[in-house]
Amino acid sequence: MEEDPFESWQALRRSHGDSVNVIDLYELVADSRGIRAEELPFEERVQLGLRALRVMDPSFQIAPGSDRNDDDPVTLEPYDPAWPAQFETWRRKLATALPGVARRIDHVGSTSVPGLAAKPIIDIQVSVHDMADEALYVRAIESLGVQLRNRDSEHRFLRPFAGLPRDVHVHVCNVGGAWERRHLMFRDYLRADEAARRDYVEAKEAAALRWSDDRLAYTYAKDAVIRRIEHVAEAWARKSRWRVEPAG
Repeated sequence: MEEDPFESWQALRRSHGDSVNVIDLYELVADSRGIRAEELPFEERVQLGLRALRVMDPSFQIAPGSDRNDDDPVTLEPYDPAWPAQFETWRRKLATALPGVARRIDHVGSTSVPGLAAKPIIDIQVSVHDMADEALYVRAIESLGVQLRNRDSEHRFLRPFAGLPRDVHVHVCNVGGAWERRHLMFRDYLRADEAARRDYVEAKEAAALRWSDDRLAYTYAKDAVIRRIEHVAEAWARKSRWRVEPAG
């Protein structure tokens, strides 16, 4: 009897842990058909990805009615000095929409690292007292044209509504939490270390080349490099006594 690729993938995760991700599932399914993983039909990859995410994090949920075209190409652009100003524009909008709710609003992701090539999308991290209380912030952020897409145990992810330019992503997390710290530390370490920036951009370029139509696979194609950089960043943070600045 032919083995189910999904069951094989789950067995791999049981034996190898979180290093086994969505791309490994794609490859198992593709291997059973004698094709490359990127040759799987896009819609099938979407469904496989959602199925995998629910195993990888049982708390993962898609917000109803949040669909938009997800096969718009992944394109990397050279660092744009205008990105910090774009963040500042969004920071002001979010601060106005979330008075007393946003404990801090930070520019994170690749567009926050000078000199680093990136997708031209501004990633913004909004730290709140209790992200589970979505009534305090979701409708306010959605009034700016940015819709709740998914939630999990660590954060909420919002992106522009269908039909609007995909120029910003908003990530809501708990102030003082692990998600907040990890992303701020990763940003600051990349800003401080040229070799880490070089390693990261190489991973990004390889991921974009293979997965230009698949944002989920693009993200997970960088996973091993991100994990390695985070491990080194933890040592850097201890040595340099880096810490998250207290919320204002």
